Amino acid sequence: MPENSPGLRRGTLGTTDIAFFVVSAAAPLTVMAGVAPIALTLGGLGAPAGYLLAGITLAIFAVGFTTMSRHVRSGGAFYAYITRGLGPVAGIGAALLAMIGYNGMEIGVFGLLGSATADTGAALWGVDVPWLPVSLAGILIIWYGGYRSIDFGAKVLGVLLVAETGILLLLAGGVLIEGGANGLDLASFAPSNVLVPGTAAVLAFAFAAFTGFESTVIYRREARDPARTVPRATYAAVAFLGVFYAFIVWTVIQAFGNDEVVRAATDDPGGLFFAAITTYVGGWAADLMHVFIVTSIFASLLAFHNAINRYALALSEEGVLPKVLGRVHPRHRSPYVAGIAQSALGAAVVLGFAAAGADPYTQLLLWVNTPGMVGLMALMLLAAIAVPCYFRRVRHDEGALRTVVAPVVAAVLLAVAIYLIVTKVHLFTGASTLVNTVLLTLVPAVFAVGALLALWLKRRRPEVYEGFAAEPAEQEEAAAASDVAVVAPRDPDDQPTDPANPTNPINPTDKEGDAPCQQLTSS
Repeated sequence: MPENSPGLRRGTLGTTDIAFFVVSAAAPLTVMAGVAPIALTLGGLGAPAGYLLAGITLAIFAVGFTTMSRHVRSGGAFYAYITRGLGPVAGIGAALLAMIGYNGMEIGVFGLLGSATADTGAALWGVDVPWLPVSLAGILIIWYGGYRSIDFGAKVLGVLLVAETGILLLLAGGVLIEGGANGLDLASFAPSNVLVPGTAAVLAFAFAAFTGFESTVIYRREARDPARTVPRATYAAVAFLGVFYAFIVWTVIQAFGNDEVVRAATDDPGGLFFAAITTYVGGWAADLMHVFIVTSIFASLLAFHNAINRYALALSEEGVLPKVLGRVHPRHRSPYVAGIAQSALGAAVVLGFAAAGADPYTQLLLWVNTPGMVGLMALMLLAAIAVPCYFRRVRHDEGALRTVVAPVVAAVLLAVAIYLIVTKVHLFTGASTLVNTVLLTLVPAVFAVGALLALWLKRRRPEVYEGFAAEPAEQEEAAAASDVAVVAPRDPDDQPTDPANPTNPINPTDKEGDAPCQQLTSS
């Protein structure tokens, strides 16, 4: 961080605040109204079970992930965990992939903002709203939301999230009160409807619907009691999304009936949820749903924007990105320079797609989002592998279930999930084989560029390489938590300790060769 620059606002976010950021990033209303009908078309009545299975997989991943969050206090989230377990080469590769992945997840959604606003204008008022001015205006609004304090963002997301989940619960309530089209049943969860070929496609969509839940750890420095707040927010987000998605898709099946829902979803996927809420609640509720889809997109954009800015801040402090990106606003305590840079990048990409005559939904959204989504899934897989590698090296009092069994199971399940997404990628993009190949190749290519950057840093800037993802000194973290300007002097021979076991010293740099798994990534 540049000299004389204030730090992030400590002790600001509670469990609920962080959960709002995470769930908002997933955009539940947009995922349900815009994507769930496709899942129903492909997977039939068993689609709700696909969302539950995805949620269970990610909950297993969260066991090791949150256990490691109690030991790794760096602000770098994914890349810090991967560095601690697999070494700096893999860690710097992961850092670059995280930046590209989160930017891809956000910038593509500006195309969705433009197209969804145009659809809402046409549906409610019969007006033709051009998408580009809406997307550019959205970039400015999101920049301002990120420029303000983190608690301001949490309050905004809280309101927007209540609105989008509320309208879906209103739909569900109407269906349950009326008893659905033919009475309520649980056929969606019967093995005969779940164990069908189409479930693989549903799982691919279901995993994508959780994207961003892992960003809880990014807010560690701004959380109150992060050792407890971050794990609680992670589990709360995964549990809520898994159960909520499955419940809402199930209620829509009940709304049309088991014999009719797949036909209805196939005939008009974009209108499925609007038809259901019009029938069971009223046309006014369908109008509200149109508006809340737009606000849901804004909430997702703001959540991803804040996560990206904090990644950029952490990497500037590491010396990998320019130091100027580490400047924090003296009043709002936000990484405002990183926010300016991210917004400028978003504007450049949006304008580039517009100049090429690209469609805001089928090209800007889907082509930019897809490598971002696959990249973040790949980071989850690397993080799951890093957990047992890390805990093999340090003394700890965590059980084998948390440090070995759950991470290994999660790694296997995540590998399967990535395979499903890659093999079904044409369902996400609707693009040619060539385009899909290019989009998927971007993920390993970006990671490889990051690994090459790591090797360059090792030769030319060894202090950056050796200190990458280092643990903050105990005294420094305590002082920062109290916003103390002067840090107590620290004996150079002291080493930071494992927070779960203060008698256990940890090498603050995780030098190459310290961890058993680093041999895989530090050549």
